[in-house]
Amino acid sequence: MPRRKPAPSPSITLRRSIAAAAARLMAEEGIGDYGSAKRKAARSLGAGDSEALPTNEEVETELRAWQSLFQEDEQRERLYDLRSTALEVMELLADFNPYLTGSALDGTAGRYSAVEIDLFADSSKDVEIALLSHGISYDTMPNKRIGIDAQLRLEWNELPILISVFPPLDERQQGGRGRLRARASAVADLLREAAK
Repeated sequence: MPRRKPAPSPSITLRRSIAAAAARLMAEEGIGDYGSAKRKAARSLGAGDSEALPTNEEVETELRAWQSLFQEDEQRERLYDLRSTALEVMELLADFNPYLTGSALDGTAGRYSAVEIDLFADSSKDVEIALLSHGISYDTMPNKRIGIDAQLRLEWNELPILISVFPPLDERQQGGRGRLRARASAVADLLREAAK
């Protein structure tokens, strides 16, 4: 007689439900922060903020599944547009060692995603001067991450761009903090691969 798989525990089932609901919120409502999406999803399912919350990786897995089921063509086009725009901005700001990061790089970008670019400069004012010298207006954003000199937000090709400026010495350390990042040449490779 074949053995039956044990039924998943209620906490595992709740965790999966929260991950799926958080992914839907991120895909449909544009919530970009995993923590906020998980807490809102938990509340909508009647769970507490700390009860059975899934990991970011679990939510990302559900987000990829959601996008492939419900937004495949839209998401693929948006991802291509974001990466193309990122490459243009990175080429313009090449003096500041730009790296693409975030959802446009990892492939989870959706209809509300911004291009996220990390720059490394002696002063954030150098980046601001470079933008102004090219006639590009921007807004200064409050710093959300530790070690950032400045965060700037601008529009390019009608897409939002979020630029984080770090001190030059931090360039080596940024890669070790678990954030994926890619130089312009790697972004160009991604675009060529997508065009096949």
